[in-house]
Amino acid sequence: MEGEKGAADHPETRDTYKIAYIIHFLLGAGNLLPWNAFITAIDYFGYLYPTKHIEKVFSVAYMSSSVLVLLIVVSWGGWSKHLSYRLRMNMGFCIFVLSLMVAPLIDWSSSGSGPEGRSNVAYGVTVASVVVCGIADGLIGGSLVGAAGKLPKQYMQAVFAGTASSGVLISILRIITKASLPQNPQRLRTSAHFYFIVSAIILLCCALSSNLLYKLPVMEQHYKLAPDDSLFPKPKFRAVARKIRWPAFGVLMVYIVTLSIFPGFIAEDLSSKLLKDWYPVLLITIYNVADFTGKSLTAIYVLKSIKKATWGCILRLVFYPLFAACLNGPKWLKTEVPVAILTFMLGVTNGYLTSVLMILAPMAVSVSEAELSAIAMVVFLGIGLVGGSVIGWFWII
Repeated sequence: MEGEKGAADHPETRDTYKIAYIIHFLLGAGNLLPWNAFITAIDYFGYLYPTKHIEKVFSVAYMSSSVLVLLIVVSWGGWSKHLSYRLRMNMGFCIFVLSLMVAPLIDWSSSGSGPEGRSNVAYGVTVASVVVCGIADGLIGGSLVGAAGKLPKQYMQAVFAGTASSGVLISILRIITKASLPQNPQRLRTSAHFYFIVSAIILLCCALSSNLLYKLPVMEQHYKLAPDDSLFPKPKFRAVARKIRWPAFGVLMVYIVTLSIFPGFIAEDLSSKLLKDWYPVLLITIYNVADFTGKSLTAIYVLKSIKKATWGCILRLVFYPLFAACLNGPKWLKTEVPVAILTFMLGVTNGYLTSVLMILAPMAVSVSEAELSAIAMVVFLGIGLVGGSVIGWFWII
């Protein structure tokens, strides 16, 4: 498997001022920014819909629609011939912006009514916007990772470091907007509206960057060096998935464990008398910083063995008894510091192992199969996200 030449092995070309790397990083950030925007505003949505399990519902709604799009893409096949990369990215980012603006628009239209004035229709529309956002995520994620799979490995690393950076960026933005105004319901809503508007502006910048990317000389050179796909037999998803079964299984396990704990369990099941509604916001921030750290570490060192990386993914099952102890165990384990340490470890292992497996998988197949292998990895990652989101409901039993 390691003996085969992959997409990341073709000759290096100069990326002057690292512009192509930076744009891939930015697009990776934009891909996950809406998801992070929804889950990090737990204090806002928790105030509006106090009787709903917001984080758990958002997780299932978003991840299910995203995976559905990816499965359609894989079964359809050859989507790049039907929809250009530029069109897919523009459609996705436009949908992202519209979906993010639904929550503040509903709030504005309700004329400032409190939680008691909220109808099930408003809640349903909010969840529907999350579903639509997930559809756009599948469209952008499959396109971005598939395209990066055919490029040198630093671009895949940039994409996944970017996805992690979006969580850090959104967490910082939420902390600033929350802390900048007095802590009362009206100010909470005002800060959240500003937070969603800034997030939408960042996404518009990502859309502009995606249109600039393939006009860069370095990207034109990469695609001239890449073999013509028409010279090779069209790869089949099942055959490619069999070749990358271990990294696919590894990334599946990573996200089953992660999404069954984060964000639902961390945001809804843990509480702090000291930090109150700041507690979930700060825990989500800790996770996002750790995830970014893990994904950035692959710029320094990439584990070469798929087998070792896969075992590392399986060993993360130990987080289940550890977090269960934080909920039901000794009193000292229920305090803020042990929970913060565990949350950091959950994030850093998620980030590093994801990035390693996503880099190694396209290198384990032939050049003509690199794009499909990257998309297959995203499909298994998405299945793990959905599985983890569903398992996360068992914490409330």
